[in-house]
Amino acid sequence: MKRYIELFRFPNVWVLVLSAFPARVAYGMVGLAIFFKVSSTQSIAIAGLAIGLNAAAGSFTAGIRGSIMDKYGMGWPLRILVPGYATMMIALNMSHDKTTMLLLAFFMGLTAPPINLSVRPMWKVAVGPEYLRTAYAVDTAVMSTAGVIGPVVATFLALSSHPGSALVAGAIFMLIGGGSLAITKIAREWVPEKQPEKKIPMWRHKPLQLLVIEGCFIGFGWGVFDVAVPAFAKIEGVPHRTAWILTAMGIANIIGGLLAGLVSRRTTPLGALRKTYFIWFVVSIPIAFTYPDWTMVIGGAALGLVGGAIQVFYWEVMEAVRPQGSPSGMMGWLWSIEGTLMSIGSATGGWISEKHSPTAGLAITSICIGVGFTILTIGRGRLSAANKLPTAEEDLAAMKDNATTNQ
Repeated sequence: MKRYIELFRFPNVWVLVLSAFPARVAYGMVGLAIFFKVSSTQSIAIAGLAIGLNAAAGSFTAGIRGSIMDKYGMGWPLRILVPGYATMMIALNMSHDKTTMLLLAFFMGLTAPPINLSVRPMWKVAVGPEYLRTAYAVDTAVMSTAGVIGPVVATFLALSSHPGSALVAGAIFMLIGGGSLAITKIAREWVPEKQPEKKIPMWRHKPLQLLVIEGCFIGFGWGVFDVAVPAFAKIEGVPHRTAWILTAMGIANIIGGLLAGLVSRRTTPLGALRKTYFIWFVVSIPIAFTYPDWTMVIGGAALGLVGGAIQVFYWEVMEAVRPQGSPSGMMGWLWSIEGTLMSIGSATGGWISEKHSPTAGLAITSICIGVGFTILTIGRGRLSAANKLPTAEEDLAAMKDNATTNQ
């Protein structure tokens, strides 16, 4: 706990945690908010299509938004996209026509404010290099907490009031969180990294190529999992247990991320990621042999616990191997690939669960995790920059560079 106490002594830590949190809750609400609103006047199939269009558009354009921020900064993207996004949420709440609602859901995804893409690069400025792992752990825990709270708030509002009330609340949260982040001093003073004189295209960057291949399998596997779990519970006549399983996973994910922040900095990011990844694969194997009861709650919690730690080490590895001048772009393109494959995985998971068995879908998730670990192991040479510990001189140089860049 000492490291976390020391971390929160940095003046901008509380600023980054609290300012963006309402916007992150809004993102946790948006899927169910769209579902409840659209399904109140249209079929469940149309509601599912609206969610799919929103998610696919958001994933596909994440890399573009990240690249824009790397070139122009985060000021105007936040100031334009945040109010625009909130306005479209309100407009969707006021709509009843099928085509209009589908178009609004799609354009919401296209113009989603880059909240997480904005916060991540600022951690390197807000804290010293020796606290970066702990900062990523806090950020992972905050994102996971918002991901747990958002669906609960959306469900409560939609079912206890008007079906579209979750959209209105989400718009308010986005305006508060996105607006607060945009006007913070650290965000206003943040400037893009200097671009290298000879910049190669992002897609030719070998570490990114490796992480993209790995991300395809993880995105697909997780998409299958997201559908297989509720499908299994519904088929067995216990749909309410889905909430138990996903809540256990979410809470465990938060704990796992915080525990990762306590791992000694003498462990390299790549070393920590590979060891944790192997554990993740091992604990994923039993999930295919569980039933939607306490066994799946425990299995899901184990997956979430280790998955939370992996997120922390993954961001460290990405920060170590990314090209200069791409703190948001590389992250955005990875999210684009993973999110797109997750959508495909969700569609596949629904078909597998219906035509074969949800158990097969859970097994596919475990296989995808195993393939992801194998890819990182075979291609670890491309990630060698993340397999060394910075010297004291390099730490000092990084701190000076950050201070100079953001004056």
